[in-house]
Amino acid sequence: MNKVNRKILVGTLFFACSIFAIGGAAVLSDKISENAVPASVIQEQETPVIILDAGHGGFDGGCVSVEGVPEKGINLSILLRVRDLLEISGYEVEVTRDSDTSIHDSGVEGIANQKSSDMDNRLELFNKYDNAVCISIHQNQFTDPVYNGAQMFYSATDSSNEMLAKSLQKSFQVLQPENKREIKLCGKELFLCYYSENPTVMVECGFLSNPEEAALLNTEEYQEKVALTIFNGINDFVSGK
Repeated sequence: MNKVNRKILVGTLFFACSIFAIGGAAVLSDKISENAVPASVIQEQETPVIILDAGHGGFDGGCVSVEGVPEKGINLSILLRVRDLLEISGYEVEVTRDSDTSIHDSGVEGIANQKSSDMDNRLELFNKYDNAVCISIHQNQFTDPVYNGAQMFYSATDSSNEMLAKSLQKSFQVLQPENKREIKLCGKELFLCYYSENPTVMVECGFLSNPEEAALLNTEEYQEKVALTIFNGINDFVSGK
């Protein structure tokens, strides 16, 4: 484990054991021990592999905050924290990327072709296992800066997608008590969600077009809270809560 990852793991563990100054944060912290998957359960039944995707990366920065911060780095920071929480709770985890890179095939030229190859490789990992749960982490953006709050997108291709989306949206309502957003169906425009053969949700963690939310999402403290929120939503889905 490199120095960056050790720092993230230590910070995440410290966060998980703390009581935070926002409404509902104590509930989030308590759920680490409450919802962690016991080793005995993992041995007795097949626990799904968790596939985490940090949207964008490399030449593709994604959307940009009002302060000029690209989405790709925020997505990755949250993913690394979610990964650590899942692994210390007994899950097998794979990620599409763990650094600022595009995962297109070597030798592919042209931005459009590289983006297509990148998405194909992400989908290949999503469909690698017969029993997996797939989460794609993103940030939202809209022309009107008033909008804020996390929202889950899922495909109607399988009913489990909707259940996973509901679990994650419910978890975010603890972190964001004023968030009244509902889960939303997607179509083929969300390539990974639509063509994944496993339960899959795209998590839009917040709006980078909203100055207040963008400032929060660019802090390590809030990224840790978002990561724990995603972790709890995954755990609740896996445990059937």
